[in-house]
Amino acid sequence: MIIVDTALKKREAEGRPVTVAIVGAGTQARAIARTIEIATPGMRVVAVANRTRANGEAVFTELGLDPVWCADATALDAAITSGARAVTNDPLLLAGAAGIDAVIEATGSMEYAARAVLAAIEGGKHLIQVNAELDGTIGPILKVKADAAGVVYTAGDGDQPGVMMNLIRFMEGIGVRPVLCGSIKGLYDPYRTPDTQIAFAQKWGLDPAMAASFADGTKISFEQTVIANGTGMKVARRGMIGPDFSGGDPYAPLKPLEETTGAFAAHLDAHLAAGGPGIVDYVIGARPGPGVFVIGTMEDPRQRHFLNYYKMGPGPYYCFYTPFHLCHFEVPGSIARAVLFGDATLTPKAGPSVGVIALAKKDLVPGDVITELGGFESYGMIENIETIRAENLIPLGIAIGGRINRPIPRDQPITFADVDLPVGRTIDRLYAEQEEIFAPVMAIEEVVYDLS
Repeated sequence: MIIVDTALKKREAEGRPVTVAIVGAGTQARAIARTIEIATPGMRVVAVANRTRANGEAVFTELGLDPVWCADATALDAAITSGARAVTNDPLLLAGAAGIDAVIEATGSMEYAARAVLAAIEGGKHLIQVNAELDGTIGPILKVKADAAGVVYTAGDGDQPGVMMNLIRFMEGIGVRPVLCGSIKGLYDPYRTPDTQIAFAQKWGLDPAMAASFADGTKISFEQTVIANGTGMKVARRGMIGPDFSGGDPYAPLKPLEETTGAFAAHLDAHLAAGGPGIVDYVIGARPGPGVFVIGTMEDPRQRHFLNYYKMGPGPYYCFYTPFHLCHFEVPGSIARAVLFGDATLTPKAGPSVGVIALAKKDLVPGDVITELGGFESYGMIENIETIRAENLIPLGIAIGGRINRPIPRDQPITFADVDLPVGRTIDRLYAEQEEIFAPVMAIEEVVYDLS
């Protein structure tokens, strides 16, 4: 927030706050709105779009604000112009509203979010993505669309990928080359379901399926996909290495991070020796959690001497970490960076480097529908894009809503040929366009799409 906070205070003093609209009214959306309204001078939430009117209005009423319901574009424009706080059930209306600088996507959905984000970008709005699942599926093509529209497309700060990217920029600024982006986790069990996570979800006010996606590997796969696609990094193997120092016990004493990162050394040596761009990964049972870390190298021997002097160790690998990620608290900084400075916290570097594939969480039979992220049917696992294309694997973000057409054993990756997708979806069209732009011609021909 340094520099950004000064710029925002200037906008506040001038009476020209950065104006923000939020798509969604769940836990994250409400928390982001609260942070903006109570702690971010020079920024204002002017509109919320949500499928349920009462939940959309609650974003404002919880803050003591009286929202205005807007059923059409005319009403929305009038409300924003008058200084009122607007609520609508149509996120596409936000795209055409003149009084909105940036749109935050915070629904955690796929198709609904894809349509909302595309409309906002095409409407000339900076887009702050708080939906790692959508970003990890079609982020590269959304970046292409944003560049064409002259707006910023960025992941939000506060979530693990954005915090990692902040570390990367710092490290590169002092001459350290990042070679591994890591996250610290407390649990990994691919067979967790909404039923197993009910108690945790109720304790923290979360959707049970969302809570299951935290535990079954889906969430971290998407998060690490976002940072991989922002840096060009890869995975050492499907699902990442993920050394576990807890012995499978999430309540076991945590080891200091510095004592765990050596588990990656041999993998990094081999990857870098082969000319690799670096890898993304995670560790279980380390502290400080739930933080992030980035491992880097230093070529200059004199600078290595000084890093050792400053207690970073003798190398060849140096670990930098942030002991926390504060999610919604840090999103306003990303909004300001995009609107005021044209700076993306984290955005796809080019085409996808990796993706998140769908695997069967149980034995699937014809007729089963993959209903939701963290659901009963499938879990996500990160994989290099070359393998995804070569094996015709379906990304989990695309598989949601699809109907299984043949038996699939538990833990088997699901292919495009295994799933009948709903017709006419925006997300399928965008994924196909992404592949047409970034995949080699042969890879495009190998991937089968049913977009009729």
